[in-house]
Order: sequence, then structure tokens, then C-alpha cells
Amino acid sequence: MKKLILFTFLFTALISCKNNENKTEVGQEVAVEAEKSIPEQIAVAHGLNNFDAVEEIQFTFNVKVQDSIRTSRAWTWKPKTDEIRLTEGDISQTYTKKDSISEDDKEIDQKFINDSYWLLFPYQMVWSDADISEEKTGVSPISKEEMNYLEVSYKGEGGYTPGDTYVVYYKDDLLLEEWIYKSADGKREMPTTWENFEDFQGLKIAKSHKSPDGSFELFFTDIEVK
Repeated sequence: MKKLILFTFLFTALISCKNNENKTEVGQEVAVEAEKSIPEQIAVAHGLNNFDAVEEIQFTFNVKVQDSIRTSRAWTWKPKTDEIRLTEGDISQTYTKKDSISEDDKEIDQKFINDSYWLLFPYQMVWSDADISEEKTGVSPISKEEMNYLEVSYKGEGGYTPGDTYVVYYKDDLLLEEWIYKSADGKREMPTTWENFEDFQGLKIAKSHKSPDGSFELFFTDIEVK
């Protein structure tokens, strides 16, 4: 009987230790999973985890100065094949984005890079090869509220706008509130808002960006995510 009691005790202790070990392993996995950088957390807050399911994105990029529409470009992008179609007025062009862009496609590619960055910049903080600062706290340029911010800088060579910097401001929900675009030569500095967010199949997109006085607005219409 003593041997049976001893065996039962040892078996129970072994099971208990194994369960604790499994709990620790699971806990460690959860901890590792949760350890995302601030840029990754911002991208996820804007719906990055849902992007893999996207087959097609349609959007129209518009720029209004005062009360006049200066630019309007309609895009269809299939992320899985990187087939891209641009429609401006009655003219449509299609190309496939590859590592090497032909000279004939560089103009349309430059427009797509610009317009899609405005649409999905939080994802570019993860996708692109940018230098990103540590999180800091400061007064935002438009609302003058205290917010967290990061500086996102692109290298001084390669790309269409080498050396440009974007300072992005956000609150606890990690959705972008404002940003400042700074050109590499220091001659241009433009703050705009991030507002009018809407959820498109899990992608949280700011449909409007306005200058401090409202005289400039960059906005998106005809957004559809499939």
C-alpha cells in the first residue's frame, strides 16, 4: 500500500510539473507574439493583419486646393500579382510592378507610389526599408495636442524621393492623427491631418488629409477592397 501511495504521489507530481511546463511554454509564446515594435503595432492597428486576404483595391486619389480639384487619379491594384491600372480622364494604363521598372512605366509607378503611400502609409512603416526613430512625445503640429510620434526617414539614395522624412503623430489607439512631410532638401515641410477613418474589409483607411488652414485637402473616393 505504501508503494502504491508513493507511486500515485510521484505520478501526480509529474503531471503537475508537466502542466506547469506547458503553461510556461504557452505563456512564453504569447509573450513573444505580443512583442511587436511600435511601427508594427501601428500597422496592425490600421488593419495590416487583414491585408493578406485582399485580392484587389480600388481607390481614387484627389487633391483639392482652395475649391479647385487639381488632381484626380483612379487606381486598381491587385496585390497578389502586383498588376496596377491607372485611369486619368479617358486614358487608362496598366503595368505590373516588379523589382525592375521599365523606363516606360516609371512615370506611372511614381504616381502609384505617391498615391498608395498616402492611402496605406501605416503599412509602409513595416513593408518599406525606412529608418524609424524611437517613440517620443511632443506637441502635434495642427491640433497642438500632446501626442506620441515617430520619425520615419528614407535613405538619401534610391527611390523617387530619397532622403524624405515623415513625422507621424498618434494617440493610445495607435491610429495616425497628423503627420509632417519634410523634403530631403529642407525646402518643403507640410503638416496634414489623418481623418475620416473608415473600415474597408478590415483595413482602416483615413479618407481625408487637410492642411492646418484647410486650403489644401488630399482625399480618397471610390474606395473598394475585395
